[in-house]
Amino acid sequence: MRAVTVYRLDDSSNFSYHTRHPIGSVLELRMHERGNNYKDLLRLARKLFALDTADAEHVLIDVGQGRQAYIPGLTRNCSAG
Repeated sequence: MRAVTVYRLDDSSNFSYHTRHPIGSVLELRMHERGNNYKDLLRLARKLFALDTADAEHVLIDVGQGRQAYIPGLTRNCSAG
């Protein structure tokens, strides 16, 4: 399972400088790499985080971060029985 951070691109009045603001994350549950993993994650991120269809082009994910493993921490003690 991998967590990929979702960003919103803030293109202010200065066109030469864009700022990425993290707005959430999506989890990739696929165990094997496929040809369209990035495209499917981007489609899911835009579906979840875009305010409207015009805002969808400002939602993006980090390609390099999608390759890192995400290991969730324990939420409760499972050894007590």
